[in-house]
Amino acid sequence: MRLNSALIFIFIGFPILLKAQMQSPSEFLGYELGTKFSHHHQILDYFKHLESESENIFLREYGKTYEGRPLMLAILSSDENLSKLDDIRLDNLKRAKIESGTPSTNVPIVWLSYNVHGNESSSSEASMITAHALLNQNSAFSQFLENTIVIIDPCLNPDGRERYVHYYEEWGNMPFNPFVDDAEHRELWPGGRANHYYFDLNRDWAWQSQVESQQRIKQYNKWMPQIHVDFHEQGPNEPYYFAPAAAPYHELISPWQRSFQQEIGRNHARYFDEQGWLYFTGEFFDLLYPSYGDTYPTFNGAIGMTYEQGGHGMAGLGIQLEDGQLLTLKDRIAHHRTTGLSTVEIASLSSDRLLENFESFFEKSNSGSLGKYKSFVIKNTNEDRINHLMEWLDKNGIEYGKVNTIGNMRGYHYQSKTSKNYTLTASDLVVPANQPKGVLAHILFEPTTKLTDSLTYDITAWGAPYFYGLEAYANDVTLDVVKKEPVLTFDLQAPDKSPYAYISKWNSVNDAAFLADLHKHNFKVRFLTRNASFDGNEVGPSIVITKVGNPENYQGEITRIANKHNRMLISVESGFSDYGPDMGSSSVGLLKKPKVALLGGRGVSSLSYGAVRHFIEQELEYPYTILRLDYFNSVDLDKYNVIILPSGYYGSLGSDAVTKLIDWTKAGGKLILIQGALNKFKDGNNTSLSTYFDDDEEDLFGPADNDKEEALMNYGSGTREWLKGQTPGSIYKVDLDLSHPFTFGLEGDYYSLKTSATRYSYLSDGTNAGRIESSGNLMSGFVGSDLQKRLAETLVFGVEEVGRGSIVYFVDDPLFRSFWYEGKVLFSNALFIVGN
Repeated sequence: MRLNSALIFIFIGFPILLKAQMQSPSEFLGYELGTKFSHHHQILDYFKHLESESENIFLREYGKTYEGRPLMLAILSSDENLSKLDDIRLDNLKRAKIESGTPSTNVPIVWLSYNVHGNESSSSEASMITAHALLNQNSAFSQFLENTIVIIDPCLNPDGRERYVHYYEEWGNMPFNPFVDDAEHRELWPGGRANHYYFDLNRDWAWQSQVESQQRIKQYNKWMPQIHVDFHEQGPNEPYYFAPAAAPYHELISPWQRSFQQEIGRNHARYFDEQGWLYFTGEFFDLLYPSYGDTYPTFNGAIGMTYEQGGHGMAGLGIQLEDGQLLTLKDRIAHHRTTGLSTVEIASLSSDRLLENFESFFEKSNSGSLGKYKSFVIKNTNEDRINHLMEWLDKNGIEYGKVNTIGNMRGYHYQSKTSKNYTLTASDLVVPANQPKGVLAHILFEPTTKLTDSLTYDITAWGAPYFYGLEAYANDVTLDVVKKEPVLTFDLQAPDKSPYAYISKWNSVNDAAFLADLHKHNFKVRFLTRNASFDGNEVGPSIVITKVGNPENYQGEITRIANKHNRMLISVESGFSDYGPDMGSSSVGLLKKPKVALLGGRGVSSLSYGAVRHFIEQELEYPYTILRLDYFNSVDLDKYNVIILPSGYYGSLGSDAVTKLIDWTKAGGKLILIQGALNKFKDGNNTSLSTYFDDDEEDLFGPADNDKEEALMNYGSGTREWLKGQTPGSIYKVDLDLSHPFTFGLEGDYYSLKTSATRYSYLSDGTNAGRIESSGNLMSGFVGSDLQKRLAETLVFGVEEVGRGSIVYFVDDPLFRSFWYEGKVLFSNALFIVGN
């Protein structure tokens, strides 16, 4: 009973619960829903109102965004269900084999997620009216709560939503202008789609690079719903999309999960048909990439679905469509309300089948009978990477461990793409497939992904050993494992006397963060570029902090910083090496302290910009300055010695600005170019970077070789013909120059995620530190037949000296979505070491 309720015993002795009237969203907000955009705090206030006026809902704040806005879940059900809510939740985990025991309740869980993209704004509005309909006792929908738990997350991305709402309030007309040319339909960079760091949260479910994702998945794993819906918006001239999804489906999606999508779709269609609303199914939105808001729940046993309403950030409060009709925010809200309630309805009507098939999914997953492989062995060649991998597995609820019995094994070797014999040791990390999260584990670790259709919506390769840069084997035998714990933290003691130098290894992101901290504290840091031995300690490329050049009694502060980052320091008493270069050699050169500038603004990919910013700010914790392109020409670049250009088309970066950057580089600066940014500096722009063309092609994106064949091409085959020259995201093994600082710490191999068909020739006047030497370097994922033949002998990353400075080229984005761990090591090399 709520504290704000009045319990009155009338004369006949029966208790009566008196409540103020529960208001609709329009009544509570003071404006008709859909006539203006609601701010995030107003949406939360409305849900708090519902909680205060209904016994069938309670709220749970589960975290905060980077900008400090609350993240909240609303849990709706009947009085009886809410009184035993934790029992229902635990019973659900028992069905998923995450908890032991036999379930005693039979209540399915439906999870509705709204507004993961901030400028797809109708869904948070719809969350309010959907909750009201379910809680209103006079509504036909309230009966569904008798046998169903409904969890509503009204806004997954509050920071992005507020960015969009504030933009619209500033630029929107009163009344709205429906014509698409008006500024209210044209968001300014970076738009409201992404979160604070401009990450697409709908592609972060598995990787959990962002705090919003981390906090949400922690809650998701406590409930494990039977149905999850991710509400979106698409282009305004598209009507409404709902399940069933398009091909390709991942092969481990069960027949039940496929067929029930059909049932849900037909239920939605019934309501849409009654209203004469347009919709489509089975196109565009597939179920392959594992980090979406539909696929991730699907691979966790749910019926995971995306619903897409026409609108997006262009639609505003109303927009005139190509067919002349007016699409309003009210329309968009009504459509999302309909599919949300229809989803709860069919869940309620199908509760027994939902629970039965959910439990069956996990019985099969727990038995290890699904998928080609039964276990995955990751060789422990780098403790930092293994620890980071274990942290990531923990976030996803995936079990792992080590074996007590060592021995000879045979398995699929990721790095050679062949079956090989190997020795299993007690230090290796083992991920078994026979576990509750076995399907998810199998998909995240699979060496190659089976594609039933090359027309897919996102990247097609993601095997964890590739992006962690760890040697691994996929096995067709089950291994018994015991829990493997991360390496314990340790405290270092400063030596009794000041040593000649400290040495610290270089092969992980942790090492890069340690170096960044040393720079922040103004230590003079050197870098050993060759193998050597000091006082009997054999070392490879390493950080070196010498007594000379640093303050007296520096060892105490060095030790404190090393402890903070869990870095083991090697203390040496002499600069005279046992072998290799001595401490005074040019091979132990002084590193410049980076003074970093990052370009942003219109023409820069907000996703690439955000990934760089997030890595420098959150993982390296290193200071930097953001320079927007609109005032770049007036900036004195002499304040900086490193300038980073994220990927983008840079339409506003004119020839004068390019010349300014080249002149700055010649004077000693380091210019780091990522993916699309290379276009501004190719083919004669004071660099040796050039687009790669085969002898028999005019341009990969230009006219076809056979004009007659193109002219006679069937219209319906146009997209597939185009795909022959594309890759939506594939993994290539990179041939390395291991003597160059660009490759230090890469453990001998590097695998690049290639998301663009753009190709560059080897640098004629620079170092081609990473390159694709043959078409056989493809490890996993889809690459069009034409492109695959033409990627041989192309650049992946390199560096070119220009005057007294250098230009660093990344053909592929090493920080893409912040999950490519090896890419972060590579980027750290570029930032701190290359060119020094």
